Amino acid sequence: MLKHIILAVTLFLTTFSVSARASDLTEFDYPLLLGDWYWFSNTDAGVESEGASYRAMNIKFKSNYRFVIRLLQTSGNVEEWEGTYDIDETTVTFLTHGQPEQQHSYMLSYNQFLLDGARFTKLAPENLPGNWRSSQISGQDVGDAVSEIALSLRPDFLFSAEVSGKNGKKKEHRGIYFIEDDRIVLIYEDGQQDSQFSLGSNTLTLTNKQFGMEAVMRRE
Repeated sequence: MLKHIILAVTLFLTTFSVSARASDLTEFDYPLLLGDWYWFSNTDAGVESEGASYRAMNIKFKSNYRFVIRLLQTSGNVEEWEGTYDIDETTVTFLTHGQPEQQHSYMLSYNQFLLDGARFTKLAPENLPGNWRSSQISGQDVGDAVSEIALSLRPDFLFSAEVSGKNGKKKEHRGIYFIEDDRIVLIYEDGQQDSQFSLGSNTLTLTNKQFGMEAVMRRE
């Protein structure tokens, strides 16, 4: 598998047409694909391909149908390529300038990506998973109705959120989340929410322009 992936990206893509990035990530057809996926060799010797041994591999999928692949050799050297991709429900196709397209079968869940038999795991930014509770909520209408938000983001991209109203009522959501750059999308049974986020060592600020809300969260 690793050999095929390397062959698919042997030429750095210098000229290509770029698809417009979705202004609303909730409109992207394969949202669970987005993010950073990692494969790690289960031996110190790595996996040999084309005369080199590889210890780890990272694939980043973006909503503008761009991808970046990074390969870590056992020697410590890092190879990097980028290109464009197409995807349907069973096949992902990597496209590179001047090379035949390379098709690979896949299976996808919210945190596992099986590519031609190789298992990749999605990883979140180091400081993002954890339990967060609002210390400040502002915004038109929202601040008057909501007294507190508690948000638990798990490393495996599952979340739970509890919203407490000033009327004493509470509502809980559970589901899956994914991120791209500074945006986080929560997907739950009866809806989804796309917000911008800013992450500090112990603070998480969520901004939702649709609802005019900003919540400053502190790690518990």
